[in-house]
Amino acid sequence: MTSTDPRTLTLERVPGAARDALSEFFDARRGQIAGIGAPVTDAVAHLESFVLGGGKRIRPLYAWAGFVGAGGFDRTGEEPAAVLKAAASLEFIQACALVHDDIIDSSDTRRGNPTVHRAVEKRHADNGWLGDAAHFGESVAILVGDLALVWAEDMLQDSGLSVDALRRAREPWRAMRTEVIGGQLLDISLEAAADERVELAESVNRFKTAAYTIERPLHLGAALAGADDALIEAFRGYGRDIGMAFQLRDDQLGVYGDPAVTGKPAGDDLREGKRTVLLALALRRADERDPAAAAELRRGVGATGDPATLARLAEIIRSTGAVEEVEERISALTTSGLAHLDAAGTAPEVTETLRALAVRVTERRM
Repeated sequence: MTSTDPRTLTLERVPGAARDALSEFFDARRGQIAGIGAPVTDAVAHLESFVLGGGKRIRPLYAWAGFVGAGGFDRTGEEPAAVLKAAASLEFIQACALVHDDIIDSSDTRRGNPTVHRAVEKRHADNGWLGDAAHFGESVAILVGDLALVWAEDMLQDSGLSVDALRRAREPWRAMRTEVIGGQLLDISLEAAADERVELAESVNRFKTAAYTIERPLHLGAALAGADDALIEAFRGYGRDIGMAFQLRDDQLGVYGDPAVTGKPAGDDLREGKRTVLLALALRRADERDPAAAAELRRGVGATGDPATLARLAEIIRSTGAVEEVEERISALTTSGLAHLDAAGTAPEVTETLRALAVRVTERRM
């Protein structure tokens, strides 16, 4: 494993160290999985490839930053390796959310590769197995996502943290898992109802992404460090606002992103019918200025996969000025998030690191 000595493990090295910890976790489970049977080994191979093969490790990075930023190595006697494993366990929460999300969205690719359910579906078809290949692929992927959620808990509980630290972690850990699942439920409900309210789209961003991407990982790290309520609230304020800005950037990329960078087809959010803040703002503006364009946008969102039509819908959104409004919101949220950080009273080097991270995640240069 990459060194976990707090004197040498800089934030830049946390993603690699977290991957090493996750790799060791998979290695430790091989015997148990093999004893259950080859189909389980095959399924876990998809999870391992998914977890180790990509991702920016944003969540472990923020959990580590929360612990260090709260003076965790001075406040507590926690072992660095234990803190790192606890932070890395967040990647299993992420894997569960994404594997299930890809089924819900009928997505074919993730990070430039076939989604888990599509990869399993292909294997079923290639082998000429009985039953419906698509149903089998989804069934396996659901269980793979469930296993990821279980292993997140295992990795946290078996991390080597003290009983007191695990007790302090309980609140953010419990809240984070409920929030991300609740946010997903809210998301699919808005899609089904074609709900266009901006405030509900913001709630999806808040709970489906912002909370478990930045706010709760920071909260988790600070809680492990034994931080006081004032510091935790400052970190959460920063995490909430920067996390919302992060998701707004993702909304932009979901329509205008380069597939070579995002790993997903251009206009994928429009194909899936995602009820994003970007779309809600565009519809509201189009209703006021160009009702015909608004009607065309409503007809097309979630109803086509044709690249030319998706490009046309993207152009309608751009013409409303919604893209610029989202950029303004990203800027305002970044400013307010950094204001929470300024009030935290952390050491200058921690403040500067979190400031730099805010810029990186909102600009998506990671």
